[in-house]
Amino acid sequence: MSTLIRRLLVMSLCTVLSGAALEGCATPPRESAHNAPLATDALGLHGAAVMSASERWWHQLGDPQLDELIERTLASNPSLAEAGARLQLAQAQADAQHAAQLPSARLSGGETRLKIPSGFGPYLLGGQSVWFGDLGANLSWDADLWGKQRDAVAAARERVQAGRLDIDAASLLLAGAVTQSYIELYRAYAFEDIATRAQAQRGDILSITRERVAAGLDTRVELREAEGAVPQARLEITQAQSAQALARHALAALSARGADAYAGIVRPRLDVEAALPLPAELPLNLLARRPEVIAARLRIEAADADRRAAKAAFYPTVSLSALAGFASVSIKELITAPAFGYGAGAALALPLFDGGRLRAQYRGTEAGLDEAVASYDDTVLSAVRQAADQLTLIDALRSELTQQGESLAAAEDAYRLAEERYRAGLATYLSVLNAETEVLDARRQRVDLTAALALARVSLLLAVGGSFQPPVAMPAVAAR
Repeated sequence: MSTLIRRLLVMSLCTVLSGAALEGCATPPRESAHNAPLATDALGLHGAAVMSASERWWHQLGDPQLDELIERTLASNPSLAEAGARLQLAQAQADAQHAAQLPSARLSGGETRLKIPSGFGPYLLGGQSVWFGDLGANLSWDADLWGKQRDAVAAARERVQAGRLDIDAASLLLAGAVTQSYIELYRAYAFEDIATRAQAQRGDILSITRERVAAGLDTRVELREAEGAVPQARLEITQAQSAQALARHALAALSARGADAYAGIVRPRLDVEAALPLPAELPLNLLARRPEVIAARLRIEAADADRRAAKAAFYPTVSLSALAGFASVSIKELITAPAFGYGAGAALALPLFDGGRLRAQYRGTEAGLDEAVASYDDTVLSAVRQAADQLTLIDALRSELTQQGESLAAAEDAYRLAEERYRAGLATYLSVLNAETEVLDARRQRVDLTAALALARVSLLLAVGGSFQPPVAMPAVAAR
């Protein structure tokens, strides 16, 4: 039966209802236009299908403690357990939808005490009280002529696949969060090193100042300034140690542990300047491996299957059933040959008037499809922007590090010369203080830029789905 014939049949049946009730007729709706997902060939998502992101990318950083922290996080973090529970729920829903496609069978039986009305006459035991019993099996199956159940199963399965990708995305983000916190821990230790070195330098300057005061070359003003600089260095050491503690707290929380884990997190052994080196060329179709992008696309397919299933609900349903069993007004004769019977049949149901319920459900699935497309577009645009931002930031940081290296070398030389001149009585304490300020600022800036470059590389790796390796082609069936 063509779509036109089905539509005419349903509409002709609805015309018998009142004009005021026509809005509630269950007539199949016309399909409305929907937004298409963004074209991927202009957004860095073109190219062959790719394998999932490479696992354990953090091993490239070469720090066993970081490896252990991430492995523990992926095994114990509550957010992953929550994503796993959502996946199990989606799988159960998919199994339930699949079960609706299959024939169902049940065995039922019972005994009921009946008072048969006298009007039935003696030939039907009228006026008597009897036990009526039945025992039998029933087999039923709904013929899915219009694909409603098939589309519902397809939607559920797409959501299961999206749920698996949600776990991949959560795992990737958690590994990235641990790595970023670990780099912050590295930065705090590097700042402590700078403050400790400054404390030693200021101690040397204090000794020189005391000698100069004793020789009458400086006054107590310079001595007090030199003495005040030493506690300032100790203050910076305390601040760096506080930052280390905060980074440890974050790492312990991510790995689902408490305060007992703080002492076990020691100084990182990262080579931050060499961490996650970028390839000479970064194929933009690496964005296609991002779990969020793939999951968003699957949710479009699930929403479209929901829409098709909602449209199929307007068409007739055909149910087939068969039964066989025993029925008797005597308990003793229930399971006997005379009490045995069987039957089979078919039933047809066509929705005519439902107050607009089916139309409302269909409009809801259309809105769900539009929402899924918009969510996909937003995910794609965010992925492209994140990758582009990190690439720009990495280029800028590389240039800044080159220039800052020259600045640091000049500041180190200037401080060394100022100290030598001050020791020889050829310069004032102020010149040493200015040179020291410049060199300390340059050292801190060096640590900041190095850590920022490592963080940007991690962020870029997360933006492209967890690997800088070129995509690997997949067989067509596996890609689907």
